[in-house]
Amino acid sequence: MRASVRRALPRPRPFATAGLAVAALATLSLAACSGSGEGEGVRQEGAASSQSSRPGPAAAPSQSSGSPETAQASQGKPAAEKGRSAGATPHGAQRTGAKHDPYAPENRVPCTAANVKVTAAPLSRPLNHMLLTVTNTGSTMCDLKGYPFVKFEGAQSVPPVMEHSKPQAVTSLPPGGKGYAAVILSAGDGSGGNGYTARTLEIGFEGSDKMAKAALPAKGVYIDDSLRVTYWVSTSEDALS
Repeated sequence: MRASVRRALPRPRPFATAGLAVAALATLSLAACSGSGEGEGVRQEGAASSQSSRPGPAAAPSQSSGSPETAQASQGKPAAEKGRSAGATPHGAQRTGAKHDPYAPENRVPCTAANVKVTAAPLSRPLNHMLLTVTNTGSTMCDLKGYPFVKFEGAQSVPPVMEHSKPQAVTSLPPGGKGYAAVILSAGDGSGGNGYTARTLEIGFEGSDKMAKAALPAKGVYIDDSLRVTYWVSTSEDALS
């Protein structure tokens, strides 16, 4: 009896069970794919909406007269260069009309009798000294080069210069500026020879043949053959030291 019952019960089909499992998995996969597609669609739509809301780059102005190569070259230039190419004032033109450096060599002229005034003042101290003062009466800076060519009344030659008084640089005078030189008129101990009283004086300048007159006291000044001068310097203290 048991044997007949066993034979009557149907055995489960392994292939049918496996097929049901596969079908269930396929259903789940389709559902997952369908959900993923909807989410992706939402993201794409959102990205498209975001991109459409962003302002686009400003359209470049048309260049009817420029070539494509010129347009490409101008895109990479800084703003300053673009301004210059558009007709801005060149750097050199900006300096036009600016004040020139009065100390620049090209803006100076030599000091001569034509652009200076000379005064001569005998001094009690140091003994037997006279101070020459030169004032620039011109409108341009002038260079007071070398030393004064002193010509007293009756003198046969200009006196020598004392080399130790030479300055390190040429004395330059702005308009209205002053320069100085000292004249040793005679030996302090009376040892000088050929002495006499001179009542007129002219001063010459290096690089010029013109002489400037310098007034002397009415009684004149006493000079002898020990007469000598200093270089032109920028202060009276340097001239008399």
